[in-house]
Amino acid sequence: MMFGKKELNTIVLQVEGMACPMCEAHMNDVIRKTYPDAKKVKSSHKKGETVFLSEEIPDEEKLGNAIEKIGYELKAMTVKK
Repeated sequence: MMFGKKELNTIVLQVEGMACPMCEAHMNDVIRKTYPDAKKVKSSHKKGETVFLSEEIPDEEKLGNAIEKIGYELKAMTVKK
C-alpha cells in the first residue's frame, strides 16, 4: 500500500537545437523553473531529448513556450506512466 505517495510520470521531450552540455544545463533549468516539482531532470544534446519525472502531466504548450524562449524547439512530448 502507498500512503500519500503519488505516482510519478516519466516525461520525455524531443527537443531540437541543443548542441552542447551548456545547452543541456539551460534546458534543465527551464524545466525546473517551469515545473518546480520536476525530479531527476536530465537532458542529452546527442539524443535531442530531455527526460524528467513529475506527479503532474505538464501542459505541452506552456512547456513549448518556455523552451522556445531560450532558443530551442519542443518537437514532441511523451508521457509514460
